[in-house]
Amino acid sequence: MKLVLKLSFFYCFLSCFHFFAQELPPVTNFFPKEYKGEKQNWAITQDSEKTIYIANNKGLLTYNGASWKLYNSPNETIIRSVKVIKDKVFTGCYMEFGYWKKNELDELEYTSLSETLKDTLIEDEQFWNILSFEDKVVFQSLNRIYIYDVLSNEFNILGSNESITKTYQTKNTIYFQKTNLGLFKIEKGKGVLVSGNIVLKENRIINVFQKNEDLLILLENKGFYLLAKNELTEWKTSLNFTFNNANVYNAIQLKNGNFALGTISNGFILLDSQGELLYQLNRKKGLNNNTILSLYEDVDEDIWLGLDNGISLVNEESPFTIFNDFIGNLGSIYTSTIFNDHLYLGTNQGLFFKDLNGSDDFKLVSGTEGQVWSLRVIDEVLFCGHNLGTFTINDGIANQVSNIEGTWDFKKINDSLVLQGNYDGLYVLKKDNQLWSLRNKIEGFNISSKQFEILKNRQVFVNHEYKGVYELNINSDYTSTNKIQKDTINLGVHSSIASYQNKLYLAYKKGIFGYEEDTSSFIKDTILSKVYKDDFISGKLVIQDNEMWAFTKSSLVQVTPSKLSNGIEIRKIPLDNIKRNSVVGYENILKIEKDKYLLCSSSGYIIINTSKVPKKEFDITLNKVLLKDNQLDIKVKGIFKNHENNLTFTYNVAEFDKFFLPEYQYQLKGLENKWSQWSTSFSKTFESLPYGSYTFLVRGRVGNKMSKNEASYSFEIKKPWYASNLMLVVYTITFILFSVAMHVMYRRYYKKQQRRIIQENQKELKIAQIENEKEIIRIRNEKLRQDFKDKSKELASSIMSVVKKNELLTAIKNQIVKVDNKNLKPVIDLIDQSLKDNDDWEFFQEAFNNADSEFLKRLKSLHPNLSPNDLKLCAYLRLNLSSKEIAPLFNISVRSVEIKRYRLRKKMNLQHENNLVDYILNL
Repeated sequence: MKLVLKLSFFYCFLSCFHFFAQELPPVTNFFPKEYKGEKQNWAITQDSEKTIYIANNKGLLTYNGASWKLYNSPNETIIRSVKVIKDKVFTGCYMEFGYWKKNELDELEYTSLSETLKDTLIEDEQFWNILSFEDKVVFQSLNRIYIYDVLSNEFNILGSNESITKTYQTKNTIYFQKTNLGLFKIEKGKGVLVSGNIVLKENRIINVFQKNEDLLILLENKGFYLLAKNELTEWKTSLNFTFNNANVYNAIQLKNGNFALGTISNGFILLDSQGELLYQLNRKKGLNNNTILSLYEDVDEDIWLGLDNGISLVNEESPFTIFNDFIGNLGSIYTSTIFNDHLYLGTNQGLFFKDLNGSDDFKLVSGTEGQVWSLRVIDEVLFCGHNLGTFTINDGIANQVSNIEGTWDFKKINDSLVLQGNYDGLYVLKKDNQLWSLRNKIEGFNISSKQFEILKNRQVFVNHEYKGVYELNINSDYTSTNKIQKDTINLGVHSSIASYQNKLYLAYKKGIFGYEEDTSSFIKDTILSKVYKDDFISGKLVIQDNEMWAFTKSSLVQVTPSKLSNGIEIRKIPLDNIKRNSVVGYENILKIEKDKYLLCSSSGYIIINTSKVPKKEFDITLNKVLLKDNQLDIKVKGIFKNHENNLTFTYNVAEFDKFFLPEYQYQLKGLENKWSQWSTSFSKTFESLPYGSYTFLVRGRVGNKMSKNEASYSFEIKKPWYASNLMLVVYTITFILFSVAMHVMYRRYYKKQQRRIIQENQKELKIAQIENEKEIIRIRNEKLRQDFKDKSKELASSIMSVVKKNELLTAIKNQIVKVDNKNLKPVIDLIDQSLKDNDDWEFFQEAFNNADSEFLKRLKSLHPNLSPNDLKLCAYLRLNLSSKEIAPLFNISVRSVEIKRYRLRKKMNLQHENNLVDYILNL
């Protein structure tokens, strides 16, 4: 029955605890796939450079804030313990313990200590814990404690017949527990009983803490006990009853005095210095696993959890704590406020509230289901702008003031009037006997009034994201507008308007503009607009207690009045839009107390403590320089061959805050004259670098804080063999010899060219002469052809004259013959004589020889048997005369001419198919 009751109390506690611990520090989870080890992680430690070392089932893990590296276990067994002591990393595993130390390449090398033991190890011995005390290193197994003197390299071994459950270290002493015997301490190299109390004999001791002069002992299932003056008493806290089933596996005390507990099945528990519960983390609240195998607080007070499945990092000192609405009961949070010691959240699912400092969960304000757009406290009254209308809220009870749908926001006009913006314009609320009611709508303006501000003289500015800014002059009783003026600025989505320090500001993608009353226009504020430089995502402006907040892609921007002048101070908090997880355009931030703010998100909210935003200094480390996968000694200047010109640099900043991831910027002097863009990438590869001297520089920043140093590595890439000094001398000599040879060759070439040109000119001159001679011959031939034509015409003319003469004489003769007169016979004889006279032929022959002198010679040589009459006939045929034209020339008939032609063919032995005229013409 008691067990049932205790379990009931325990689960009741966990339930209450769930509500109380909603605002939790950021948690980063690392999975085996990411760190390339196995699931279980047994111990954690850190060195002076902030590198984390973790004892993993597969080996030794290291993490420098940028990358993980796994060193395989020295004997391929599970590493159970790890401890950094000065420059060495001591580890213990199955049948083996020793230390790792960095070599000149910054790589860990293992040295076994167990092999130097004079005594052999006990069979199946594993080393579960390592402690450092003065100049001694203590290795603890379940059967022995090995005390290693670092100075003398000697061992002192404490054996035990009973199992040694664990060793514990306080400021001055090392304690250990023997099963069924109680608590012991090491004194002068031996085990001395501290307390044999039955409680310590029967319960497993998780850890021992120093509390002033006394010891505070944590037991596995019984909670805390105080050992003072050899008396063991229960250290009572409100949580003691829960320890019966808590199954605490390990615990550490933090630097601030709080206690961190790791359990087998209930995750991580954080108690304050008085043992009171602060919060719990488990799988439902962000851990990979509920079994915590190891705990470690690093130098930055972050808490590392080695889990049964993975690794988790709790940023206990982060400026951010987070409320995650894992179940989704609240929805996306649009607005928040504090009223009457209650925290109110307006979401897309309704209005929720809880006691500001209480442990209860958020409760829905009945009747407010749906979209809540705004919450405003005006004259001690909380107004709620809702999709359903307007409400006033008091002690979690909603009173509907107006049922006109879509109330955006509220602004005070005077003590009895409030102006509210709705989906369809502006309305006025009136207070009567401390009760608020809807008075009227302002006529003449029906545009959605999501954002509006009241200036003096009833001047109202309404911002519409798509239509621009409207300037309204409201009449004295706030019933209508006298003038509506629309500014045609193309604002675009997510613009905003707000009044800050008695000045109206308009923010959108082109910057932040202030309203100037003298010119009645918005003028760009060059100082404020810098916050949006290449970083705009939302123009939403939120005014909180004389502070103005803006939201960019990479930061939250806080604007406050300057303490030293009349100007302003701008502070950027590096919380980017992804981590904020706000609904863009509906960002909202609420000041809770000094330096503490609540930032709404779409899955809960974030509490920001601006006083904790990182200001500490940090270093950047150049980890490795790789040349074709070969690691180089970064302490020595590198000198590489010309083909060894592909280098990779890896670097890190050992900072582990989830919300402040380190960013890096590099420069390669000798190749680049400016720094690269900021990036979270922790490596850079340069390929195909030309020869020359280089210095690689890298620096980092966390948030807005720069690293105090710049890591560097200088190296040189040699010239290729063909560009070496020797080759340059060879090239110079070769160039000189080449120049001389080229000079000689050019002289010869030019002389040869000169001779060739002279020859060509002579040849061209000869060709010109030949051409001239040809032209002269052509002219002469032309003249001869012309003379031939003239002579041919002369010959033809002479022949025609002879033909006409003979025709005339023949005609006269024929007429005389008709006259029978003997006296005319002498005339007839004279005519006959004239027709037979050969003078015409001789004239014709002379003319024909002048025109075609070679014809008759060729004809005679070919046909020597031709008579003169045959030659005469051939000459007439050469002139292409017809038989009818030839007949008068012979004073014979045409028939006789045909006979003469026939006889001529026979003399020439022409075949029947050969044409006589063609033959003669072709001779």
